Amino acid sequence: MTKRLASKHKVDRRLKVNLWGRPKSPFNSRNYPPGQHGKTRKGKISDYGSQLEAKQKLKFYYGNMNERQFRNVYRKALKKRGNTTENLIGLLERRLDTVIYRAKFATTVFSARQLINHGHIKVNSKKVNISSYLIKEKDTIEIKDKSKELVVIAGAIVSKEREVPDYIQMDEKNKIAKFLRVPKFSEVPYPTIMEPSLVIEYYSR
Repeated sequence: MTKRLASKHKVDRRLKVNLWGRPKSPFNSRNYPPGQHGKTRKGKISDYGSQLEAKQKLKFYYGNMNERQFRNVYRKALKKRGNTTENLIGLLERRLDTVIYRAKFATTVFSARQLINHGHIKVNSKKVNISSYLIKEKDTIEIKDKSKELVVIAGAIVSKEREVPDYIQMDEKNKIAKFLRVPKFSEVPYPTIMEPSLVIEYYSR
């Protein structure tokens, strides 16, 4: 297990939220930061601290991209026409690993990345093994024929933890998803409060 995968189990407590809305989150039973002084650590958070926390939450939610990758997404959002906040969320929701997660082919974004890296995913009938690949509107995403009976995928699809959002059309029987449109921030089913506007402020300093 990589350091990044191992650390995800501590993220909820560090950020003081059930970030992915999972029933088995350690935050559900220990809703204070980890460490010797986790229960007693208090203090008013500064504007910079609020911005940093908002960035950490968003970055971790999408699989804990490294700082360079996440900053590059911000720069792309800044260059696009329109509202930078909406552009940022749109780019994150168009990532292949995010779409796999939203379509319930995987229970977590980390699991979605494994499916992609191991060659189980096709986009418009062509194998894609890059997690950051950007899906376009009307693209079809499907599980490779030889992989459709994988227990991990079947278990994710029948899970009642989440629902598939309206901007993704699902064919559960054939394990095919269609990305209908880029969602607005208000449409994204985050299980906790996200503040992408503070992320924009953080990088605009």
